[in-house]
Amino acid sequence: MPEVRFFLSLTTAELLRYYQGGARFILVQATDGRKVRFPAANLRPFVTHDGVRGWFRLVFDAQGKLQRLEKIP
Repeated sequence: MPEVRFFLSLTTAELLRYYQGGARFILVQATDGRKVRFPAANLRPFVTHDGVRGWFRLVFDAQGKLQRLEKIP
């Protein structure tokens, strides 16, 4: 399965914009330089009191459909 790796750092104030409906998607730049957009709702399992921070991996199926978002330890 194809995948995209990226680092993400969003504060709680930045995340609030997504939860209030001001934005529905997150745009990130992958380690290989590609820009990828995915639904902000996929971040919910990773939200802490400080926001979201860390390395992540988006995994896609052969047709390019997002299968899952994983946090990389």
